[in-house]
Amino acid sequence: MEHILIVEDEEKIRRELQTLLEKNGYTVSAADDFSDIPAVILTMAPDLVLLDLNLPVNDGFYICREVRKTSDVPIIVVTSADSDMDELMSLNMGADDFISKPYNIHILLAHIGSVLHRAGGRKTSLVLSHRGVSLDVLGSSASYNGKKTDLTRNELGILKLLMENAGIVLSRNDLICQLWEMDEFVEDSTLTVNVNRLRKKLADIGFEDYIVTRRGQGYMV
Repeated sequence: MEHILIVEDEEKIRRELQTLLEKNGYTVSAADDFSDIPAVILTMAPDLVLLDLNLPVNDGFYICREVRKTSDVPIIVVTSADSDMDELMSLNMGADDFISKPYNIHILLAHIGSVLHRAGGRKTSLVLSHRGVSLDVLGSSASYNGKKTDLTRNELGILKLLMENAGIVLSRNDLICQLWEMDEFVEDSTLTVNVNRLRKKLADIGFEDYIVTRRGQGYMV
């Protein structure tokens, strides 16, 4: 399993990220001493670093620059500093990717897989296919028989989970917990609305009843 190091000073975000990544099969460490982060990264030698920009002691730009002097470990900047200049500076300092908060957790996971793949790690596919339907995760769209439809972040998340578990019934509670695990409360009707919209979009491109309801159990494809 790939080892990901989280460098984030907000404890709540750090815990949520760690839980998310561990659920998706990664080994995760989180820095809690920010006095010399470059040394921590070089000592731990993770497969990938998730790095915030606004940190105590030294900012992410400095950390990227220092790490790049001796290491090519993949670095994804994940930050609320979302200006074009922040992104440009991050990439110029050696970051491999840049993601703004708040982020879609499925897009974040796709970016992590892509960066690891480029670095020779996990070969995570960014396009899922099942029964003729193709899901472009990074493009947030689904296609069938040459027709394409754009998806919202929630529709993307639902279809991605169902396609990753094709042939398996996912309960409503499982879907809600995985899709909105970083939120404190989500009404059950929110899932129903999003599933119905997704079904209509799939029907519009020619595949009706792609998502099957198992009464009292949940959904599957």
